[in-house]
Amino acid sequence: MDSECMIRDDQGVAEEWIVRVDGREYGPANIDTLREWKAEGRVLPANEARRADAELWTLAAKIPGLFDLEAPASGPQMSASTSSAQVPPVLPSRGFGQILAQTFRIYARGFLQFIPLTLLVVLPSVCGQLAVMWTQAAHVSDADLRVLAAGGFAFFMFIFSLAMWPIYVGGIQILAAEISAGRRPGFFGALNEAVRFWPRVAALCVVVYGVFFLLTVFALLIAAMIVAGASSLFVIFLALALLVLQVWMFGRFFINVLFWQQFAVLENAGVVDSLRESRSLAHSGRELPWFQRPSWRGVLIASLWFAFVLAITLVSEWTTLQHSFNELMTTQDPQALLQKMTEAQQARGFEVSSFVLGVLQKILQPLVGIAFVVLYLDTRRER
Repeated sequence: MDSECMIRDDQGVAEEWIVRVDGREYGPANIDTLREWKAEGRVLPANEARRADAELWTLAAKIPGLFDLEAPASGPQMSASTSSAQVPPVLPSRGFGQILAQTFRIYARGFLQFIPLTLLVVLPSVCGQLAVMWTQAAHVSDADLRVLAAGGFAFFMFIFSLAMWPIYVGGIQILAAEISAGRRPGFFGALNEAVRFWPRVAALCVVVYGVFFLLTVFALLIAAMIVAGASSLFVIFLALALLVLQVWMFGRFFINVLFWQQFAVLENAGVVDSLRESRSLAHSGRELPWFQRPSWRGVLIASLWFAFVLAITLVSEWTTLQHSFNELMTTQDPQALLQKMTEAQQARGFEVSSFVLGVLQKILQPLVGIAFVVLYLDTRRER
């Protein structure tokens, strides 16, 4: 056996591990057997594991050489010492409805952990918004020191919320995987683990969200092209062709980064490896019916969330939208229309219903991350 594929202890004896899947223990098994179990979907990073000669349980993700993406994936056949009865079973694939049901179960079980994690990004944002609303309601002059202080405070809260976002993303992955495995993780333990992944998740956030931002700017430029060249049929057809290209690029990139958060945190993969493995897993399952493929399931999960956000936005902004539509129908001058809409927005002030609906959306936002963790675990198990 290749010495690089065998993990040995100080006495030169091959390490053997015991894994716990759905409350049952399997093993002892050496690293090559564990790799076979991993390839067959029998062992996941969130499963508990311990060395055969130790009592302390850890995660299978922390077994040296098992979930390292650069480690050799092949090895000799299963050792004779491991009987077929000790092999963890391959669980059947979940239907989409079961994935959603499992998502809500995980959220309900870990509600007291997900709420403080959400507050890390919600509270700074809310404080900044309240500071801006206070300056508008106080009718103080722009040169007043209170305006400058409130503006500086709002900007600081915005930066702080951005800095907390990678911790929020990592924390959701860790909590969801732990609860899915039947454990009760502590909030501070998960928070400490999420902080460890901050540099990697932050770098991936810049790459992924940055590309989405550029694609959105591209769409706005296409819209501006249509408005500017409304009298030219050629410009309109060119803009529509570019819009089709932009939609294709947006959808393609979304599929490729479907599982970047899970690989970055649960698989402990680097920035490039996370994007590469995410693309590979998202495009897997081509032998399955289209509605069972991970890409389509991910799109459906995202679509359900966007529909919910759109409904929340329409409910909270319905009065403003009606007023803006009426102004659009009666005002011909674009500058006058923009001025009227700005004045109407400032006259609204603070609305309790819009604020409550916005907070409700943030409280339920972890459901999206949990759903993708469940989909990831289910897809990895299938593969």
